[in-house]
Amino acid sequence: MKKLINKPGDEVKEMIEGMVLAYPDIVRRVPGWNTLVRAGAPLRGKVSIVSGGGSGHEPAHGGYVGRGMLTAACAGEVFTSPGVGQIAAAVRAVDSGSGTLMIIKNYSGDVMNFGAVSEVVGADGGLIDSVVVNDDVALDDPAMRRGIAGTVFVHKCAGAKAEMGASLPEVKAVAEKVIGNVRSMGCALTSCIVPSVGSPTFQLGPDEMEFGIGIHGERGTRRDRVRTADEVAGVLTGACMDDLRLKAGEEVAVMVQGYGGTPSMERFILYRAVNRLIQEAGVRVAVSLVGEFMTSLEMVGASVSLLRLDPELRSLMAAPCETIAMRQC
Repeated sequence: MKKLINKPGDEVKEMIEGMVLAYPDIVRRVPGWNTLVRAGAPLRGKVSIVSGGGSGHEPAHGGYVGRGMLTAACAGEVFTSPGVGQIAAAVRAVDSGSGTLMIIKNYSGDVMNFGAVSEVVGADGGLIDSVVVNDDVALDDPAMRRGIAGTVFVHKCAGAKAEMGASLPEVKAVAEKVIGNVRSMGCALTSCIVPSVGSPTFQLGPDEMEFGIGIHGERGTRRDRVRTADEVAGVLTGACMDDLRLKAGEEVAVMVQGYGGTPSMERFILYRAVNRLIQEAGVRVAVSLVGEFMTSLEMVGASVSLLRLDPELRSLMAAPCETIAMRQC
């Protein structure tokens, strides 16, 4: 295993320390925890947005802490949910008196731990609510669908709504609207290596790839031969468009993102095909994001996310934000 780390087990703590040193005007650390919060005092009169999950998905989730997006992000160990104590400390650190919305990805550990915090804080009289993101169309049952890269759209729109001074029910309603209108699907050409394990999570032959992967290095829902970028775009985009039942005349935000080891050249080649497929369906691309937004360590692969837009969501996607990973004036 070759990685630019010091000792396995220290990578998350040292990553958080590095982020604070590099961007002290945007984030600060909650003492004693691998948690980033927005720099400065909690903003009175504004709903706080808390998210998080296992590390290894950078820039998610700490890269989205800042003005117009998350107020706090809890970083668990690699591919491991943060604990109840860590999440509770984050909620209390950003308590503004106006309530907190927790954005949870649909994985059992995240749902269990964030859900427990909701009960504890609520029992203490805190104003708190939550949403669960399940944008992964690789799984047929919506209740089993995982939260993957489309979660970033939830962070952006809910964070923008909170920045405008909206109430907790209003911010939750926007988050739920995004969840109801976003779909994603990913693929992988390689596995990744968890530092504490030191070997790939699964093996792929030189002519094999996986469709329907999650973001924790797990295998996909089906294995196939390596396909061209245009063919991959057809599989991923088609699955998202079909599940959304997009119609000609509608408009979408598009995210094409790599999983940590995919060159920028290949991401743009993929986006070219995705854009063409959407336009051929008579759907307008109003927002385009191409880059790395929710990765899986050094995995080679990509995902496509489509968000159906209405005037409100279009405005929230365009709203200003200032985070480590995303900045809009």
